[in-house]
Amino acid sequence: MTARGHSRVVYSSAVGRVCPACGRPERECGCGRRPGDAPVPVRVVAKLRVEKAGRGGKIVTVVYDLPRNAAFLKDLAKELKQACGAGGTVQDDAIEIQGDLRERIRGLLVNKGFGVKG
Repeated sequence: MTARGHSRVVYSSAVGRVCPACGRPERECGCGRRPGDAPVPVRVVAKLRVEKAGRGGKIVTVVYDLPRNAAFLKDLAKELKQACGAGGTVQDDAIEIQGDLRERIRGLLVNKGFGVKG
């Protein structure tokens, strides 16, 4: 293969900067948006599940399918951890709370006006 087969356009005077992931102009690129900036919908529906695999036998309650808004997730995780008296973390569009606390978390989310499944 020639050297041109391994190259890519970084800047074009016709379109400006080009996204390295999709090859489209940056102003038209959708993959460059940060996932932490998604708007929070009026009606949030959260899903609950309990996981044990890959955690050394420890049980974790996962609240997932939440809006990918970093500030929203951080605030919600803080509220849930304080209300449950447990540790936890934020992972992508999910919140993990240590322990099997599904019923307590379900009640808290319903009181906040969220729809809850699982």
